[in-house]
Amino acid sequence: MEKIQEHQKTTEITNNIIHKICTFNNQNQNRIHMKLKQIIYLFLISGILFSCTNNEQKETKFNHLVEQFADIKVLRYKVPGFEELSLKEKSLVYYLTQAGLAGRDIMWDQNYKHNLKIRVALENINANYTGNKASEDYKAFKVYLKRVWFSNGIHHHYSNDKIKPDFTREYFETDLLKKSNTELAEEVIAVLFNDVDSKKVNKKEGVDNILSSAINFYGSDITDKDVTDFYKTAYRGPEGMPIEAGLNSKLVRENGVLVEKVWKSGAMYGNAIDQIIGWLEKAQTVAENDNQAKAIGLLIEYYKTGSLDVWDQYCIAWVTSTEGNIDWINGFIEVYNDPKGYRGSYETIVEIKDFDMSRKMAVLSDNAQWFEDNSPLDPAHKKEKVVGVSYKTVNVAGEAGDASPSTPIGVNLPNNNWIRQQHGSKSVSLGNITGAYNNAGGSGRLNEFAYDEEEIRLEEKYGQISDKLHTALHEVVGHASGVINEGIGQPKETLQNYASTMEEGRADLVGLYYLMDPKLQELGLTDNWEELGKAAYDGYIRNGLITQLIRIELGNDLEEDHMVNRQWVSAWSYEQGLKDNVIEKVTKDGKTFFKVNDYVKLRTIFGRLLKEAQRIKSEGDFDAAKILVEGYGVKVDQEIHAEVIERNKQFTSAPYSGFVNPILNLVKDSEGIITNITLVQPKDFEEQMLSYSKNYSFLNSEN
Repeated sequence: MEKIQEHQKTTEITNNIIHKICTFNNQNQNRIHMKLKQIIYLFLISGILFSCTNNEQKETKFNHLVEQFADIKVLRYKVPGFEELSLKEKSLVYYLTQAGLAGRDIMWDQNYKHNLKIRVALENINANYTGNKASEDYKAFKVYLKRVWFSNGIHHHYSNDKIKPDFTREYFETDLLKKSNTELAEEVIAVLFNDVDSKKVNKKEGVDNILSSAINFYGSDITDKDVTDFYKTAYRGPEGMPIEAGLNSKLVRENGVLVEKVWKSGAMYGNAIDQIIGWLEKAQTVAENDNQAKAIGLLIEYYKTGSLDVWDQYCIAWVTSTEGNIDWINGFIEVYNDPKGYRGSYETIVEIKDFDMSRKMAVLSDNAQWFEDNSPLDPAHKKEKVVGVSYKTVNVAGEAGDASPSTPIGVNLPNNNWIRQQHGSKSVSLGNITGAYNNAGGSGRLNEFAYDEEEIRLEEKYGQISDKLHTALHEVVGHASGVINEGIGQPKETLQNYASTMEEGRADLVGLYYLMDPKLQELGLTDNWEELGKAAYDGYIRNGLITQLIRIELGNDLEEDHMVNRQWVSAWSYEQGLKDNVIEKVTKDGKTFFKVNDYVKLRTIFGRLLKEAQRIKSEGDFDAAKILVEGYGVKVDQEIHAEVIERNKQFTSAPYSGFVNPILNLVKDSEGIITNITLVQPKDFEEQMLSYSKNYSFLNSEN
């Protein structure tokens, strides 16, 4: 999913096909259509739009790269289809986008208790500093500011480590603060440079995960035991329909008693939430249909009341509202940032349906039952009936909170298991985000870390499509598959700090198992299922055991849930195949590679691990999850890590990417009536961040 290699050969082949289709006469076109049907499926699914005009030339004029600093590339994305929307539809997009941005500061405060006051200070320095802006120290300050903007706070968006300034505390206090007339409390200044609150989220074994995490979901004195004990007796919802307890609150101790500070109107984050409500009320007036309007109305009620029962009602209304060109994600959603997996980070995505791609990819959701029935799971852990799994490709029109600047490329919601089982789920692929990644330029890392020319060939030919299909299978089939045994609690209760990485690994394994299945070719999703599967397996093992290590500092363990799951899947599979040399650790020219020798046996190994991962979830087997994650997913081979870091030094392309969002501007007539809404790209990253701070700062510096 993170590969952004240029596929020159693919482009050349595509252009040849375009030329033939555009120049052959009608009689020949029918014959060509039959012969090229499967390969055209492939290219269309890869997001390559066919045209008999000069679209290829127009594409090159759009510059996806905004800027690069530290370990980050900032990109921009296009929004195909926006201009074809009606004014009413554009208005819905606008209001939903504004609602998302209105809650932006919630994410900053959730990430760390001092983030908002730090941002105010840094931006004041940026605006008012009168010292030497050409100095290396000031340049380092600008990079630090951009890194903080990108991460929605002072902790790295991916590693969770506190971002270290490349300037001294003395320079910060005696030069930057004084020469900009900026005030910042001594306690907060110290935090920027010391080791206090060094990890935003700490899920390591052997420590108190709550006390050692800087995330602002809990009071400073709350412990693991406090959280566990509190939710043993907290309200859990109706029988058989448990709420996502703790999803929208901060757990604190008041007068010696544990209480939840709920995020709602009139309470914690109320000022920002009232702004969200105001924009959602406008959105409700331009909803495309009654079902959309009902869902937005329930979301408004949820923000007003804070009731998680209402949240479940909203999720049901939202997941069953499948008509219309516009959709959205809005709320306190993913729980990755909570070491205990209770509290949701604020997140919004506004989406426009990509009709052509959605029709082609709907084949997966249409066949979801086949995938469930033919999976290697224990029969007792399979769903008898897969309900309402919808999948579509969308184009993002705006993001905020936990989805911006760093964004997912695929989403499957809602997260509540009983709603998934009874009412279904929505899976989306963010098509224009993936397209922007793929068009932002390659780094050349493939040639360095792939074992041989055959591995490179397969990646160049099938890398993008295998990534797209893996994302689709992960979201549509993976997250929707399997059942939890009756009487077993939710994974956040049974698997605790291992729940998120176990779920992501389980969904990955579903995708891996089916990526080398002839069913994909039968469904018209590839022209060669075997080579597609080989490219997918090569890429996953290469990333899981080698290339993802460029993202962490030498000597560190893996901690981010997705990185951990990729390693435990890869490392366990490597170990299981040692006897038959399924995956071979090879040294060539003094460099380490992991070469897949037997793809069929590797698929069998993936199937066994998938069966075990589902058993762990179904039975709530904490000890087995711990053995898998701690034994294979966390610790890094330091010799290989040092080698990978050294080999990667030749590349200048940053390992992380994120996005600025397009700006939606209202066009009004002389009477103030909206006549159109236009979309323009921001000039640069700094301009957008400063604009957001100016227009969407609705919270106090402490909340």
